[in-house]
Amino acid sequence: MTASLLALRAIVIRDVLRFVHQRSRFVAALVRPLLWLVVFAAGFRGAFGPLTPPPHVTPISYEIYILPGLCGMILLFNGMQSALSLVYDREMGSMRILLTSPLPRWWLLVCRLLSSTAISLLQVYAFLLVAMAFGIHIPLAGYVSALPAVFLAGLMLGAFGLAMSSSIHQLENFAGVMNFVIFPTFFLSSALYPLAQMGESSALLLALCELNPFTHAVELIRFAFAGHVNWPALAWILATGGIFLGITFRQYTPVRSLR
Repeated sequence: MTASLLALRAIVIRDVLRFVHQRSRFVAALVRPLLWLVVFAAGFRGAFGPLTPPPHVTPISYEIYILPGLCGMILLFNGMQSALSLVYDREMGSMRILLTSPLPRWWLLVCRLLSSTAISLLQVYAFLLVAMAFGIHIPLAGYVSALPAVFLAGLMLGAFGLAMSSSIHQLENFAGVMNFVIFPTFFLSSALYPLAQMGESSALLLALCELNPFTHAVELIRFAFAGHVNWPALAWILATGGIFLGITFRQYTPVRSLR
């Protein structure tokens, strides 16, 4: 138990310190959603007008509507970026050595997942602070109640990235797959527009959005900002996160690693 906790502490601190020292990565993590918040929202504000998505009972601005989706974007990109880093570390970095240690592989992967989620939390709340400077904020209690939702969504999306990295062994291949996965995952969700409007144009697209785990991550955060719990979204996130972790643990077994 002591060795396991020491490994957890070492991996989390190492990854967080590496992220803090990579200032360009931190700035890029903030600039990307801020561009959507300032530029994209300005163009679509007039098209959508005030929205009343659940659990809201009064109309909200479009900027407030897309805020949970942009938090989900940060979690998604960081989960993929952490998985990309794992591919590199597994071949040439510290993870190559850690995987040969006496500690269980599943625990090392959980440690890496927790460190990725900790970095995602830092990025999300840094973005929310910057958004407040632009006059876009939610009730103060929402920042607190959203913490568990952001954490669980970050775990699920981080596990998604780990599941992808477990079957891709070359850095160049994973970078290409990232772009192929991230954008459909983001656009086929409720991050930018209500699902009801998606359903008016295509029933097939609506079905894909409802099956998309990222949609449920966004809705869980949206409800949490308003001080509510979206129980179906929570159940979906826990189920898909468990599936992604199961795939990761199976693919990272020593027997498969030798193939």
